[in-house]
Amino acid sequence: MSVRLKLTEIFLSIQGEADAVGWPTVFVRLTGCPLRCQYCDTAYAFHGGEWFTLEQVLERVASYGARHVCVTGGEPLAQKACIPLLTALCDAGYRVSIETSGAIDVSPVDPRVTRVVDMKTPDSGEEARNRTDNLALLRADEQVKFVICSRGDFEWARDFVRREALPDRCTVLFSPSYQQVEGRDLAQWIIDERLPVRFQVQLHKYLWGDTPGR
Repeated sequence: MSVRLKLTEIFLSIQGEADAVGWPTVFVRLTGCPLRCQYCDTAYAFHGGEWFTLEQVLERVASYGARHVCVTGGEPLAQKACIPLLTALCDAGYRVSIETSGAIDVSPVDPRVTRVVDMKTPDSGEEARNRTDNLALLRADEQVKFVICSRGDFEWARDFVRREALPDRCTVLFSPSYQQVEGRDLAQWIIDERLPVRFQVQLHKYLWGDTPGR
């Protein structure tokens, strides 16, 4: 039986986050997510979607002519077929990344894929879903991301980063939750604490706003 995946959308945009920021990137957004973070900007991907065969996904991705591909969601790893999709994209020669909530085991992901793994802060409402075992699996070229919703979130993330010595393992990203924390405030907190983390904003939202398919 052919591998099938339920997708919300496939589109070409500019990568707005993580180490591939700024690159033209094809986004493959899988449908469904077991988490309900209060700041989620892709709730439209929780339900619905259309079924694609693996071959159809690869054909659509190829039509955009980009080198970078990001598999995202929802929570892409909630679909078992995500794993063969990632491998097929790598086999096709793309620079592949996956954005995942951190609530699902990332060990089955093809080692050629760059994993960007969230750690959920208390204000996300999903802190209890963090799978901290994932952290030990990350390589130096991979990233763990904290979306900061408040000063309390920042302090929690700061202590987590120090306790787990995360900068010794991989790149640590701190991102202000859109319209909840001012970017300049988060940047100043990082500076004041001398934290060895990388500040980022969601570049695509500054370019196009909070718009699906961007």
